[in-house]
Amino acid sequence: MKFLLNSAAFVAANEDTGGAVKRLDKLLVRGDWIYLASLLLPLFLYNVVLKVIRVVTQPDPPGLLGFLDQVRSDLLFNLGFAALWVGVFAVVRGGWPRRAVLLLFHLSVVVVVILTTSAHFFYTTTGSTLDLSFVIASISSLGEIRGAIGSETTISHWALVSQILFYALAGPALMTRLITGTWESPVAGDARRSVRGPLMVGLAALLLFSLSVVPSVTNAGNAFARDPLANMVVNEVATTEVEANVSPGSLPTDTTLSPTPNTEKRNVVTIFLESTRAQSTTPYNEELDTTPFLDELSKESLMAERARAVVPHTSKALLATTCGVEPPLDTQKTESEPGIVPGRCLPELLEEQGYNTAFFQSATETFERRPQLVENFGYDHFQAIEDMDKTGYQRVNYFGYEDEVMLDPSREWLEENGDDGPFMTTYLTVTPHHQYVVPDRYGTKKYSSDPELDRYLNTVRYQDFFLEKLFDQYKDLGLYEDTIFVILGDHGEGFGEHGLKQHDNTIYEEGLHIPLLIHDPKNPEPKRVEELVNELDVLPTVADMLGYRVGGGDYPGYSMLSPPGDRKLMASCYHERTCLTSIDGDEKYIYSYGNRGEEYYDLSADPKERKNLIEEQPEKKIEDLRDDLLAWEARVESSYEQQRPQEETNASE
Repeated sequence: MKFLLNSAAFVAANEDTGGAVKRLDKLLVRGDWIYLASLLLPLFLYNVVLKVIRVVTQPDPPGLLGFLDQVRSDLLFNLGFAALWVGVFAVVRGGWPRRAVLLLFHLSVVVVVILTTSAHFFYTTTGSTLDLSFVIASISSLGEIRGAIGSETTISHWALVSQILFYALAGPALMTRLITGTWESPVAGDARRSVRGPLMVGLAALLLFSLSVVPSVTNAGNAFARDPLANMVVNEVATTEVEANVSPGSLPTDTTLSPTPNTEKRNVVTIFLESTRAQSTTPYNEELDTTPFLDELSKESLMAERARAVVPHTSKALLATTCGVEPPLDTQKTESEPGIVPGRCLPELLEEQGYNTAFFQSATETFERRPQLVENFGYDHFQAIEDMDKTGYQRVNYFGYEDEVMLDPSREWLEENGDDGPFMTTYLTVTPHHQYVVPDRYGTKKYSSDPELDRYLNTVRYQDFFLEKLFDQYKDLGLYEDTIFVILGDHGEGFGEHGLKQHDNTIYEEGLHIPLLIHDPKNPEPKRVEELVNELDVLPTVADMLGYRVGGGDYPGYSMLSPPGDRKLMASCYHERTCLTSIDGDEKYIYSYGNRGEEYYDLSADPKERKNLIEEQPEKKIEDLRDDLLAWEARVESSYEQQRPQEETNASE
């Protein structure tokens, strides 16, 4: 009897297995299953393994439940992707439609591989997730970022990518041929099969895709927990829209400088210190001797103790400082579009007062359309490394040379134009930018046990030598006493203090708090500005120090000679819909569009932003702070829409 029962169970099991096989055969022929599995299975494993690496290498890796929660989205999204193509293959069975499907299948897999790989290395390099708008912006400016890509990749990386792409294109056909002995099965089959199976598979794919975007349970960083492609889609469609209309008459687009009895036409020099955060300079951190010259200069200068960047990105900082208005809060680099700036910039204003103007940078001229941007500002002369003698100077990253390469071109221009009346010159350094290559010229010091941070601090040290030589040049030419020098960091730099590296999305103090000094040789008394200030305040401060009255409109900034005591600063990440922050006194609120949890810090008690006090704040207070930030973002966007030609605005709508 027992034997009969066991035999019956064995037969039933085989019938179930056989039934399942028959159901699979009804959905797809054997060759199709082999063709799909030979590509979808490696893709699934590849994507999930990349996510596992990102999860376990976090500064604070999660436990088992947290681990499962953070890889859940990737598992579901990739299963949904597989189900989608099973359904498509089941519907389109032969002829030219099947060949078109095959082409789309391979192209989609290649795109998925490229995007997930890019998202993986972008996160491991910067600590930020990759969004679709940044991908589109990068593709549109591929020539500019080619150097950045090359700086982060090796021959082994490209060899691996080549192998992956070769297999993605040819692997399935080879595997099908090897197993079935024919090439024909992927494009053949019975076209008269039930639609019930493909429909069920399609619904399963939709369900899996939907579940993959369900918010994380154990991790507030939903952007990190989501599959990279799912995250790009969510960020693109889940946008909080706030309407704001800015009157064209309220923008400083018709401003002028009016002389007063106190007007004195002195030279103006602005020096942007690339990627230089306040905490890595000696005036703001006595424990570091990275910038002894800047420290000595600060003892005879106006120094802002609490200066902040508006957007931690160079082109955005250049616009905010030079033009006194917020830069566009997106990644499309619209600040370089002709006539797009919603305010008249300092070079243009000073030229009307008889000033000559020049802009020098130790970076390549084409990076981020810099010539067009400088032209928007109103400079007469622009010079980048393509027009400089680089003999004897060292390349320090993928788009620039050590900063002293600017000294000879600067001297040449000053000797030719310095005696022809007042002038405004601007210098943009590049040495402290990632990859943090330290020029050999002055050796190195040991500042940190972190090799990358140590190299960065040494590049800041090198930059201080350049700054001293530049000042010596003005003294040698007899221009120093009659010149006002504005020295500031364009933005800060992160080294994992909050899981973020570099600067674009580093919204914490290491990314926003910048050095800002104004040195006037005729007024060498030290002055400390303890009120909150930002880059928008430079233009009105320079106008104030020169004795000009600004007429025809109002800029949003204030003169640092008389800053308001009660003021709230706003700032934004570089990538769209990534993060915004407001600083009111010592209270700082960060909104991350749901990609990360909301944050609230007391900077007086917690300057390093270690203790998030968001749970202790009244819900209404946080709602008001969030609404204020979104309204500010909308106003900035509206101000740029006002500057676009009307037909272009209508087309975008």
